[in-house]
Amino acid sequence: MHDSGPIPDGNADAAHRGDADDVGAADRLRLFSFATAEKRTDYLGVLRAFDDARANYVVLLHAGDVAQILDRIGQRALTAAEITPLLDQLHEWGVLERSYDGSRAATLAEYRNRHFVYQFSRLGYQAFRAVEDVLAARLDDAALSRLALPDLLADLHELADANRAADGDLIYRKLRRLDDTLSDMATRAARFYLTLGDLVRTTEITPEAFLAHKDALLTHMREFSSDLARYAPKLAAAIAAVEETGVPRLLARAAASDERVFLTLEEREADWTSRWAGLTQWFVAADGVSESERLREGTMSAIAAVLSLLRRVTETRRGGVSRESQLRHLAGWFAAAPTEDAAHALFQAVFDLGRPRHLSMVHPDADIIPDSRSWWDAPPVEISRTLAETGRNAAVGAPSRVQRNDASIRRLRDVQLAAQRARAEAARSLAAGGAYDRVLDEQETEVLLGLLTAALTARVAVSGTVRGSTGSENGVRLTLEPNDESTTVQTVRGRLHLDRLRVSVQ
Repeated sequence: MHDSGPIPDGNADAAHRGDADDVGAADRLRLFSFATAEKRTDYLGVLRAFDDARANYVVLLHAGDVAQILDRIGQRALTAAEITPLLDQLHEWGVLERSYDGSRAATLAEYRNRHFVYQFSRLGYQAFRAVEDVLAARLDDAALSRLALPDLLADLHELADANRAADGDLIYRKLRRLDDTLSDMATRAARFYLTLGDLVRTTEITPEAFLAHKDALLTHMREFSSDLARYAPKLAAAIAAVEETGVPRLLARAAASDERVFLTLEEREADWTSRWAGLTQWFVAADGVSESERLREGTMSAIAAVLSLLRRVTETRRGGVSRESQLRHLAGWFAAAPTEDAAHALFQAVFDLGRPRHLSMVHPDADIIPDSRSWWDAPPVEISRTLAETGRNAAVGAPSRVQRNDASIRRLRDVQLAAQRARAEAARSLAAGGAYDRVLDEQETEVLLGLLTAALTARVAVSGTVRGSTGSENGVRLTLEPNDESTTVQTVRGRLHLDRLRVSVQ
């Protein structure tokens, strides 16, 4: 979802455009030279002075003005003479634009010395903001934006209403808001999982940082996954409602209200067509898996990884020994070894590496590979595992006898069939007698709990009335329906309370 211009046809035009892009990329990369220069701190201070003046609606600055602002904002104090070469160099890199200001000349000598004023170039300001964003970035503020999902849903409904009313300005504002919200959501998700990956890689060194936030981290990811699963069908339905109002008219009206005057109407319409295609791909996949489903799968995988990491950290802290402490002790043993032979013996005992085994055999291509050629120069030859492990050639013997325990297999199969028959009988009894006004036995309770698990797992609700959910097993069908009052099922294990739900079994 980025701005794009027209693409000319022809291989010659494409080659010329490729050369121009290379030149443009090189010029734009020069904008970041101030971040790696020897005086990068001074360059950054000067640019911060321009940014401070820009916030106060002052665009053009002289070297003396920059010196005064640096003194006021508490940066490293520089004189106007020291600032002038910095400004000229920033102008050479394209970060600043320079113009002549003759009004500052009070004498003829000053006029001949040429007074220059400077201001940010458009790309120079973006380069400065990019460096400032990197310097100000916090690695602990990454989070998944689950609260953006209801905003996306509301904006899609309002977008459909705006298209029906042919309100081009409102369509443009809503599309811009949808594009910004979805881009922010994708960026935050990518940043969150990168931060989570860093946390996973560094936890073995600092497990306290993980244990201090594990509960909030797992809750955050589970809530995001649950909300994404709940809102995805609603968002898909809202996108379908927008498409029913006419996507071509929608995009044409958005392009007509677009304020990017340097793009033609056709270019703006093509850009919004691309943005809308990207938005729909997030929640409605034409073929395959949508981006929201990929994000939910990634979240579930991340939850599993965090739980696995929690188990390893807990076991490490319980035992009091970590890989770091093991390696430190091993290094201490090597350093304290009295002789070199003792160190070699310790190495072999720890890493279980034996000496190389020398083999002698005839190469299959003996006519091509002479015996005098070294193994280092000759092509490799396949050897048996027995020869590599023991140094002895493998002997061809009779195949070993297959060990079978038919009695145990039959006994286990009979137990399995008996359990299946008992479960099927309990299912039929549950369907015939119902779940209420009696006490369910152990088998009937097991069947009911299994059906409830299947039904509650399949139920997805966003807002409003909860639709009925079903689960089935052994030919028995269970239905959960909303009820004005809570219901209670009596079992041999105790009472099972269903909050504002009623269960029916057929």
